[in-house]
Amino acid sequence: MSKIHYTKPSIGALEVDYATDAAKHGWGAHCYDYLHRFEKLFREHLGVSYAHATSSCTGALHLGMAALGIQTGDEVILGDINWIASAAPITYLGAKPVFVDVLEDTWCLDPEKVEQAITPQTKAILAVHVYGNLCEMDALLDIGKRHNIPVIEDAAEAIGSQWNGKRAGSLGRFGTFSFHGTKTVTTGEGGMLTTEDPELYEQVTTLNNHGRVKGEKRQFWPEMIGFKYRLSNLQAAIGCAQIERIDELIAGKRRIFAFYREHLRELPLAMNPEKIGTINGFWMPTIVVDKKIPFDRDALIADFQADHIDGRVFFWPLSMLPMFEECRQNKVSYGLYSRAINLPSYHDLTEEQMSRVVAHIRRRVEVGT
Repeated sequence: MSKIHYTKPSIGALEVDYATDAAKHGWGAHCYDYLHRFEKLFREHLGVSYAHATSSCTGALHLGMAALGIQTGDEVILGDINWIASAAPITYLGAKPVFVDVLEDTWCLDPEKVEQAITPQTKAILAVHVYGNLCEMDALLDIGKRHNIPVIEDAAEAIGSQWNGKRAGSLGRFGTFSFHGTKTVTTGEGGMLTTEDPELYEQVTTLNNHGRVKGEKRQFWPEMIGFKYRLSNLQAAIGCAQIERIDELIAGKRRIFAFYREHLRELPLAMNPEKIGTINGFWMPTIVVDKKIPFDRDALIADFQADHIDGRVFFWPLSMLPMFEECRQNKVSYGLYSRAINLPSYHDLTEEQMSRVVAHIRRRVEVGT
């Protein structure tokens, strides 16, 4: 019986051709050709003025927050349901991640909790679009404007998602993206920082070149301590092919989600929402079983494994992790993770394979075990 992975990339002849060309010819004077092309294609897709490719979304967040001047003693507010990569760069700068609760329907930042958590030390609000679901950007941007606090978008999981006609990652002070092998668009490992702010963009490019300022005549002369989170030209070649196929890749994710939604719609569970005025890229189709239904997530994962299906658990509340303080007041976050699971969602999944996944969910949720 065929293995059903929870995710894997869609790599075709175009990616292989571009990567081969980069390996053969992308050196010397041509060592950034695909990199610059990838940045151009991505900013055109997103509709922004500036895009800077990085080795990871984590690196993009680190660079962007460093460019904002976030430092020791500062605070950055983010939702408690997230992957560690959203919080870790805050700590790299000596700042403190402040975890607030999320909304029951989107699993993203609760704007009311954000405003309650603001202190004189708050230097940014980090809006993470979890699993392709969108944060309440109008409310968050309004809070940021009234308190003079920048709103950052972590759109690592939100390629293909749109908020009132604007693509995720184009609304905040800056946005960041991931091109990890699990993502809708991949370069194997990789990331991108996007912004409309020319000064922030210049600061990011300086920081990511070991602190060497553009136009400096002295060779190997940095003006400050910087970083090296640059994406390689080889990876960017694959990224160029992926962006040329991006509509196809996004449509593939939406096809998979539509199948799950149709075949699970009568069960007592919720899935990724698509509110009026939004489009969800549906990176990771997810179910959250109703509280009133007895549900054993580990038992479902065991069922999957016995049938050669990869299951992926919902994110833990970050404040549960040993390096942070517990925030039991975040009741939605602490009530979500044990009732939820991510479903397989790679592009060439067949309806027969998805039906195998659905059958296991139906047995566990209908029986209530």
